[in-house]
Amino acid sequence: MPVKLFVGNLSEETTSAEIRDLFSSAGVVESCQVVVDRETGRSKRFGFVEMDSREAANAAKEKFNGHNLHGKTLKVDEAKPRIEK
Repeated sequence: MPVKLFVGNLSEETTSAEIRDLFSSAGVVESCQVVVDRETGRSKRFGFVEMDSREAANAAKEKFNGHNLHGKTLKVDEAKPRIEK
């Protein structure tokens, strides 16, 4: 069952493809998205990675939480369910 991870503290230049490549070393990545502002098209400096299993998600959290990418220390944790307003 896929597990969604939150990836925070990204630098402005970090791309979804870059995050996908990075997290692929921990397991199979089902999907990856760096969130961008609809109006400006600029990165909101966080994103989501969906790993194919709990084991892969745990490995990715352990491997990349605190990892330095473009001078930023990544924050990786399990994504919380979205709260509709």
